[in-house]
Amino acid sequence: MIAQVSKHAGNVYLLPCHKAIFSILDHSLRRNVDQERVIGTLLGVRSEDGQEVEIRNCFAVGHTETQEQVEVDMDYQKQMLSLHLKANPKEVLVGWYATSAELNTFSALIQNFYGGQGDGTWPHPAVHLTISTEAGKDVEARTYISAPVGVTAERAADSAAFIPVPYEIRYGDAEKSGLELISGAKDREERSTGVLTDIESLERAIEEVLGMLERVSKYVEAVIEEEAPPSSALGQFLLNALALAPKVNPEDIERDFNNHIQDVLVVAYLANTIRTQIDLSNRLATAALTMGTADGLGSGQANGVSSEGGQRGGGQRGGRGGRGGGG
Repeated sequence: MIAQVSKHAGNVYLLPCHKAIFSILDHSLRRNVDQERVIGTLLGVRSEDGQEVEIRNCFAVGHTETQEQVEVDMDYQKQMLSLHLKANPKEVLVGWYATSAELNTFSALIQNFYGGQGDGTWPHPAVHLTISTEAGKDVEARTYISAPVGVTAERAADSAAFIPVPYEIRYGDAEKSGLELISGAKDREERSTGVLTDIESLERAIEEVLGMLERVSKYVEAVIEEEAPPSSALGQFLLNALALAPKVNPEDIERDFNNHIQDVLVVAYLANTIRTQIDLSNRLATAALTMGTADGLGSGQANGVSSEGGQRGGGQRGGRGGRGGGG
């Protein structure tokens, strides 16, 4: 998540969502039954001007919280932070997260700890990310920075004014495909879904494009018929999008597509031919080895029988010669 969290305001972006948000949700699922929320450390990178913070990773931090006090395992947090920064030297401490949208005195105390000097994010403000994990409700994210309040140093340590900052969750095409595949199982009783083949993915993508084109066409027709208010910004956006489309004739597209299909078929045919030749060579080699072994065993057995017969014959002849001499 990247947060433009300067001393004024900015944007917060979560990137990549499957690594940071899923880690937070997994931490929430493994919490104790009597624990209302869990907290952890956020790590990421800042822009050169410090206006944007990109949250790339996070790790859980143990804590206990009651009505009267809160205890955070600071030693564990410092050790884990040191190890993580050694493994990922480009990342820095950017803030902390909590799995509850509630902001209280304990939140201010933890915020001041993460934003303090030394082991904190100072001179940059710490980002506080809240992820709602209530069962049966949508996952909602909010991002804050804080400003110090309090008339005395003692009061300022456990007081802070949380300032909401905008954020944006970003993900690539691969993450989008994965999330769409996962979301396809939410309405099924078995909570599972099959992986689409390449042809099915292409078919779905084409259907989505056709749906978007139909929706845009209906909007343009409604504007022309004065049934919908026009928007110059949207019109400029559509004009720029259409300008990116190549200007080619349908016949050229069909010819190029057919040529591409023929090339694919030729490559598939060559691949099958090579596979068949390799399989045939393996079979011939195996047959030659089998026949050679059988011939070797047959000749060995024949030689053994001849040798044994010769020894027997020689022994019998020698015996007869001995008896003759004695007579």
